Amino acid sequence: MAYFDNAATTFPKPECVYEYMNSFYRECGGNAGRGNHKLSIGAGKMVSETRNRLKKLLHCENKQIVFTPSATIALNMILQGVLDGKMTAGANVYISPFEHNAVTRILHHYEKIGKINVRLLSIKENLTYDFEKILAQFAKDSPDLMVVSHASNVIGLISPVEKLCSMAKKCNAVTVIDMAQTAGLVDINVGLETIDFAVFAGHKTLYGPTGISGFAMKPDFDLIPVLFGGTGFESANQDMPNDIPQRYEMGTLNIAGIAGLHASLGWILDERMDYLWEHEQLKRKELLKILRSYHFVKIVGDNESNQYVGIVSCVIDGLPSDTAASVFAEKNIAIRSGLQCAPLAHKTLGTFPSGTVRFSCSALTRDEDFILLKKTMSFLKENL
Repeated sequence: MAYFDNAATTFPKPECVYEYMNSFYRECGGNAGRGNHKLSIGAGKMVSETRNRLKKLLHCENKQIVFTPSATIALNMILQGVLDGKMTAGANVYISPFEHNAVTRILHHYEKIGKINVRLLSIKENLTYDFEKILAQFAKDSPDLMVVSHASNVIGLISPVEKLCSMAKKCNAVTVIDMAQTAGLVDINVGLETIDFAVFAGHKTLYGPTGISGFAMKPDFDLIPVLFGGTGFESANQDMPNDIPQRYEMGTLNIAGIAGLHASLGWILDERMDYLWEHEQLKRKELLKILRSYHFVKIVGDNESNQYVGIVSCVIDGLPSDTAASVFAEKNIAIRSGLQCAPLAHKTLGTFPSGTVRFSCSALTRDEDFILLKKTMSFLKENL
């Protein structure tokens, strides 16, 4: 199979991820924080080391790492905790025009019950942010909360989250960045005081397994818990403990997933992000070169003046975008088509409601994948 669905989850993973998950569960498969025996202690040590690796990678030794089963759950915990705990009715929540349903569905719920007003950050025709207009927006309707996707899962466009967070913080807004498509790939300083929360997805650009994600947060931020349960800590207390991460990590952690993430983080720290960024950019250029060589393919949202991760979306004449994935699957090519869980982005790009055909590469995309893609595109040229 030619795999061009890395925006959904990177594949393959580094070999060390498979090896370490196997060896860890055979030799040290205990439950972290649930006993004083060597298997539990070994698991706890590995979990702690993984947190420290994330802090190093994201440059946020001043923040705490909380593990969750998915980035969607992380966003729910953050946004619901903030909106239920800190926001009064009529709060202004600003988002980018490229947000995933993991953000927009939460905010839609709160807007529907009259708790918040959702507002879009202004962008220009070339899809860059219009900072002058954003300042005017903030002056008119001061932001209470801002959520920005670091990179669009539809077109891969990278947002200037550091500058946007700095602007929002001047208005004392709570800032949240969604790094599902960038953590481990795009180097930013999550330790900045202007960033309150940063969400990561372990199975994407961090090259770990599915089922392990989380967020970095300021240790003094009073985030209201929205999930409750056992923590192996202060068991007699019926309130969730105040200590972080225990306050937000109820139940048994995905120890196997954390083990895989532990290995992938070590691999990234050894390979270095600049190497992975450079190679993913080379793969993206090859992908663009192939797709642009066919007159019936229209690239969506690509502008040479902008920066992108390895995601390319297009519209193919004669092939409906919402059904294209099955056509490519018949040729043994993995892609994603349709709305990619981001209808707001497609409305912004003018590709709603059918969506796009999305190809996404990684630093590990093989030359053979591109060869098979070329053959399939030639087939489409002859048959569309």
